[in-house]
Amino acid sequence: MSSRGLVMWDEAVTGYDFGPSHPMDPVRLALTMGLVRAFGLDREVEVRSAPPAGDSTLRLVHREDYIAAVRGASAEPAAADGSYGLGTDDDPAFHGMHEASALIAGQSVAAAEALWRGEAGHAVNFAGGLHHAMPGGASGFCVYNDAALAIARLLELGAERVAYVDVDVHHGDGVQAAFWDDPRVLTVSLHEHPATLFPQTGWPQETGGAAAEGTAANIALPAGTGDEGWLRAFHATVPELLADFRPQVLVTQHGADTHFEDPLAHLAVSLDAQRAVQEACHRLAHEHAGGRWLALGGGGYAVVDVVPRSWTHLVGIAAHRPVDPAAAVPASWRDEVYARTRQLAPGRMTDGRDATWQDWDAGYDPADRVDQAVLATRRAVFPLRGMLPLTGPRPPRPRPHAGRHR
Repeated sequence: MSSRGLVMWDEAVTGYDFGPSHPMDPVRLALTMGLVRAFGLDREVEVRSAPPAGDSTLRLVHREDYIAAVRGASAEPAAADGSYGLGTDDDPAFHGMHEASALIAGQSVAAAEALWRGEAGHAVNFAGGLHHAMPGGASGFCVYNDAALAIARLLELGAERVAYVDVDVHHGDGVQAAFWDDPRVLTVSLHEHPATLFPQTGWPQETGGAAAEGTAANIALPAGTGDEGWLRAFHATVPELLADFRPQVLVTQHGADTHFEDPLAHLAVSLDAQRAVQEACHRLAHEHAGGRWLALGGGGYAVVDVVPRSWTHLVGIAAHRPVDPAAAVPASWRDEVYARTRQLAPGRMTDGRDATWQDWDAGYDPADRVDQAVLATRRAVFPLRGMLPLTGPRPPRPRPHAGRHR
């Protein structure tokens, strides 16, 4: 297997554009690639493009009638009436929608193929991670589900176990739905509680279909959860599940909308904690998946201050050339930001936070809302996998002055 990192990029992915008033501004993709280049990371990885996913690939996840509907709405956007989720406020139709959506999907599928064939150890498609698209409909700014398509292609190539870990603020509902009854795929989603955020799914009791019980895990965190709670919940669930499942490939989705500046959600996570989870996913890929790691983008609507920095850290980690959080943002990129957006760019690659957490094995506090969320997931999923759920009472966990990780 090659140890060289792979970044999928085609300028045409910025054609995935729902219009000037839509929060999913494609400038976030252009600015991310600009920052990757400003740090010279494009010289540390192979930057590759791939053709759009064809219909036979799209049909690995999506229904034929839905693909036809996307083509129709793409050709005549004004005719889209909300059928199949197309022409809604979340997913307005636009000219070239099918082509742009298929292109993003094609990048993720090609990245998965490269990993499986040993052409790369890690691969990143930050334009991807469109995890809400369903087999028969668009949803939540997502037309084709590139994450599910990449996983389906891995299965087609012979993979027997693929793990998907989603840390977007929203539940990874489309990927979960695509593999609900498939025991070959483990889906884990860490997200804001469905009682307070779209898509109102991702309850801990959602654990997989009758043929695949225990292959879906959902950690639903209370609104307002910050770095310590978010990192604690991740480390209290994801590593144990991956160690048990033993995936051959790890696919992760890194929506940046958990950030405290994001306008569409209610978590309070910093760039530094996002980077810590990216590093953890990298390490877990080496520990449990032979190093095969496909990292995708996702949500993120603070398109200048947060998304480009978060995903540039992701590229650096995947390239084994991590960007120092204390590094100054290059002046050339700040100029690009102002030229494109008339906004001032952030000055450094950090929010200045100390991303620390308490290990779960130090004990838990049954009155703590984050610990309640973790317990709900462990109780729902772990016994189905023959794992200990830690349901018995324990002393309240120590406060953050002891046993911290850095």
